[in-house]
Amino acid sequence: MSDRAALLKGIRAWLVLFVVCLVLSGATAFPLVHELRWTEDLLRTLSVPEHLPALMDWIAYVRRGLDDTDAAYPFVLYGTDWLAFAHLVIAVAFYGPYRDPVRNIWVVEFAMIACAGIIPLALVCGPVRGIPFWWSVIDMSFGVFGAVPLYIVRRKIKRLEALTPNTAPVLATGHH
Repeated sequence: MSDRAALLKGIRAWLVLFVVCLVLSGATAFPLVHELRWTEDLLRTLSVPEHLPALMDWIAYVRRGLDDTDAAYPFVLYGTDWLAFAHLVIAVAFYGPYRDPVRNIWVVEFAMIACAGIIPLALVCGPVRGIPFWWSVIDMSFGVFGAVPLYIVRRKIKRLEALTPNTAPVLATGHH
């Protein structure tokens, strides 16, 4: 296998991993009320309340809030449906770099910027919304963990670009 083919295979494997994680992350926002009940039940079965009472108190508090919201104001949860949809739409954008990584490196760079943006969002909005700091750290970890495969992909794309002839950017001619 040539260096170019090996790089392309590696890029595509990392992109598939990233897209699968993005889709799974988004898909979990659809059944939020039910999955939080399941999570609470599972954590109780695993005796987590005895070892991490603050975590269990937070999960129970959030579950009660979601249950109350779902019962009285189910339309509010429509926002999490849109969150899930956004994850799925963003995942589709990665078809571009999968097909032509050099030309569509901007998608990877855009996603890296989005991952970096998770950190200030969590640091600012977390306290405003009453989110415990330790939970904001968990949220920020999604940005960090998401950036790792994207960084690897970007490096591989740059190496692929160096091996690919005629990759000069097409400049706009300015004709009207």
